[in-house]
Amino acid sequence: MQKSSSIHPALGIDHGDARIGVAATDEFGILAYPLETIDCAARDPIARIGELAECRGARTLVLGMPFRLDGSEGSAAAKVRAFAEHLRQRLPDIPLVFVDETLTTTSATTKLQQAGRKARGHKAIIDQAAAVEILNLWLEEREL
Repeated sequence: MQKSSSIHPALGIDHGDARIGVAATDEFGILAYPLETIDCAARDPIARIGELAECRGARTLVLGMPFRLDGSEGSAAAKVRAFAEHLRQRLPDIPLVFVDETLTTTSATTKLQQAGRKARGHKAIIDQAAAVEILNLWLEEREL
């Protein structure tokens, strides 16, 4: 059973250079669902995440951290940490936590295929599904 202190809305974020997948929990912070994919060339992702956090009443930002399989951090993790600092500056009152996103895109792709969705040509959907996976990992950790 989930602890009452952890029940609150959150946003899950799958950071990428071209696109950022965003997922949200319901108002109780129990179920995660895909929200949108931000095209970084067309829109400022920090501003959009700020808008989403405000309109959804998010009380936690959950950002996927791309650790290597050996657990170390590489250049992709450095990009995510820099992005996280920009988010913290924009949203200083909302806690930001990292979740190991290793294999979340693979898991999301597999689940979409099992549901009958073709992953090929649907990168935006995969990004959202990966954000759902990141948020679900955080939700599972909170239940422990």
